[in-house]
Amino acid sequence: MKKKIIYGVAVVVIIVVAIMLVLLNGSSESQTALIAFDNQPVNATQLSIMESIASNMTLANRVGAGFMTTYPNNISGQNVTMVGGKPAVIYVGADFCPFCAITRWGLIIALMRFGRFTALNYMTSSSSSTEPFRTVPTFTFYNSSYNSSFISFVSAEVETNTYQPLQTLNALQNSAAGAYDTGGSIPFIDFGNQSVQVGVPQSVSPGYLKNLNWAQITALMKQSNSTVSQALMGQANVFTAQICKMDGYKPSSVCNQTFVNRILS
Repeated sequence: MKKKIIYGVAVVVIIVVAIMLVLLNGSSESQTALIAFDNQPVNATQLSIMESIASNMTLANRVGAGFMTTYPNNISGQNVTMVGGKPAVIYVGADFCPFCAITRWGLIIALMRFGRFTALNYMTSSSSSTEPFRTVPTFTFYNSSYNSSFISFVSAEVETNTYQPLQTLNALQNSAAGAYDTGGSIPFIDFGNQSVQVGVPQSVSPGYLKNLNWAQITALMKQSNSTVSQALMGQANVFTAQICKMDGYKPSSVCNQTFVNRILS
């Protein structure tokens, strides 16, 4: 897939984000310190914290859609894509991509509401000066493992964070991307052939995560009024609603929540 990223972020937004981050985090995390975690397994403590955030429905309902001003586009009249007998979420991204970096946070939290990651690695987006946002703390789906009784997750990271080829798209991913992502943009998410997100809404900027590490990000996610929570939990909630719609609203403990109904209304 041709790499192409939607970089529609206004300068004034970047300035405001920078000011907010200074207020939220007095000390900056060095790029070298963050990069040292690349491709290292996410520790059990970090996974447990994220799982507890994902299962906190009080927090989810407080945040709602957060900063997500644009939702995935609905697809009408198509059968649900099934993999292994379960509705499938298809993701295409790349480790270098800062917009994929912020999207993975929300997608992982959403997926944790339907299943469990048993393998996941830390990653930072590219440190290249050519990127609008550098060394954004995130994860990679490369070599990840996800299990769910409700859904399947099919992912591909097409390049490393140094722009080297990594994974090629399988037939299912090629078909979905060919149908709904004709410009070759990343990140690309197909929710069971019922809705798709191409790129990232301008209101969800990778700049919200600049100068933060993984522990700081998860701490801020728990604070419903923080910019980090509004961005990441808002993403997670919108993605959760798309998954509920594609899998018959299961489990009810997640899909009957107020935030799901409001997002889908």
